[in-house]
Amino acid sequence: MKLKNTICTLGLMTMLLLSVGQPGQAQSLDNFEEKVTEFTLDNGLTFLIIERPVAPVVSFATYVNVGGANEPVGHTGMAHIFEHMAFKGTHNIGTNNWEEEQKVLQELDNTYQQWLQEKYSATPDTAKMSDLWSEFEKLEEEAGKYVVNNEYSQIVDRNGGTGMNATTSADRTNYFFSLPENRLELWFSLESDRFKNPVFREFYKEKEVVREERRMRTESQPFGRLLEEFAAVAYTAHPYGRPVVGWNSDITATTMEDARQFYNTYYVPNNITMAIAGDVDPDEAKELAQRYFGDIPAAPEPPAVYTKEPEQRGERHFTIQGQSQPYLLMGYHTVAQEHPDSKALQLLGSVLSGGRTSRLYKKMVEGEKQALTVQALNGYPGQKYETMFLTFAVPNQGVGVDTLEATILEEIEKVKQGEVTQAELDRVRTKARASLIRSLDSNSGLASSLASAESLRGDWKKVFTDLEELQEVTLEDLQRVAKTYLTQDNRTVGAIVTQSDTQEGTNAK
Repeated sequence: MKLKNTICTLGLMTMLLLSVGQPGQAQSLDNFEEKVTEFTLDNGLTFLIIERPVAPVVSFATYVNVGGANEPVGHTGMAHIFEHMAFKGTHNIGTNNWEEEQKVLQELDNTYQQWLQEKYSATPDTAKMSDLWSEFEKLEEEAGKYVVNNEYSQIVDRNGGTGMNATTSADRTNYFFSLPENRLELWFSLESDRFKNPVFREFYKEKEVVREERRMRTESQPFGRLLEEFAAVAYTAHPYGRPVVGWNSDITATTMEDARQFYNTYYVPNNITMAIAGDVDPDEAKELAQRYFGDIPAAPEPPAVYTKEPEQRGERHFTIQGQSQPYLLMGYHTVAQEHPDSKALQLLGSVLSGGRTSRLYKKMVEGEKQALTVQALNGYPGQKYETMFLTFAVPNQGVGVDTLEATILEEIEKVKQGEVTQAELDRVRTKARASLIRSLDSNSGLASSLASAESLRGDWKKVFTDLEELQEVTLEDLQRVAKTYLTQDNRTVGAIVTQSDTQEGTNAK
């Protein structure tokens, strides 16, 4: 830890608290910029170094600008599967003999591809499929002899690492963990190794782990089934309509070769942002970045998503019958995060359902006791592309989902009529600023937030300029976006109802 850094850093929270006030905001951002070192290697890999020497700990966040929306048709779930692969080790970690293991893995994948081709042929030969599968199982067992289980995570644990994990969304894939400040070079060594030398160790076993996640989170969860169906109904063209976890048949159809092609296309330097926050010397980090990542070859820009969701031509309704708690989902197509209307839609969601003082909570949960919970937000299922304004409610016993729908529509109509007060707008704006401050009150929060903004939005400073944009939203903006986007023809409504509800006529329209 360096004295000059300690003197310069007056406390990140103090600085951020100053930043929420309009008069000092520009200056506080200028001050924060002094703590951020940004550089891009010749191959296109971007680094953000955030000096925060309040404790001898450093947090790391790697953001890859690829998610479920980027997956090729027929291979949904690919981004999620590869996220799992990134923890299986490298040519050097997780194996007791990579040269021999590699040979078996290649033979294993070849066999699986043959089995898959036979399975989906017009006239599959069941005897041939059985023979191929038996051979596949033998090869999988042989490959397992070379595996050193969990060696990557054990190295991190032995060196004081914490919080190692990864997540995949429709928009991105991110990897993160923290280490003591004197283990900075270890992170560079480990992270560069797993991105320079990826392996597809236990690939087919891990696919079954992913399939089990799908069973647990979607197929066996009523709300998970509703959410998946809702996206598929609301989106007819854009890949936001596909599940990030993948369709079951696509999980089956994905091979190691498919995953390798996906990696070679999207896991390229100019599609990756890495952020390091904590007690770190930017000059040392820059030297290590060049040493460990500089030799990765540059690559072409990954293909963009060009498909746009066509304008919805009319209201869409669907109902799922089941023996579970009823649910209501209602959504409207809106705009991507960088659109000028995005902040107004964000605040509109908070006015409607942001906490106990919000309109829908006071009326539906506290007042008329219609709902157990209700929420509205803009940004499902992602925010990089044109997204949706979503409302979600769970009815109280004896209340039909159609009643919830009518109440929500009534409150939306009041917004369109200009009934939101300045006090309501000020309240949700203050909550939004406070939420940002809380998200940055740690090394891990800083690294994640800045890496996300740089990777998905092109500039880490947007984390802070969002505050200015929130401050500029007016009551007229809330009324305008409600009238523009929350229209009947632009609406999709989905519900889970019980059979008794259907018989009594209380199901959704």
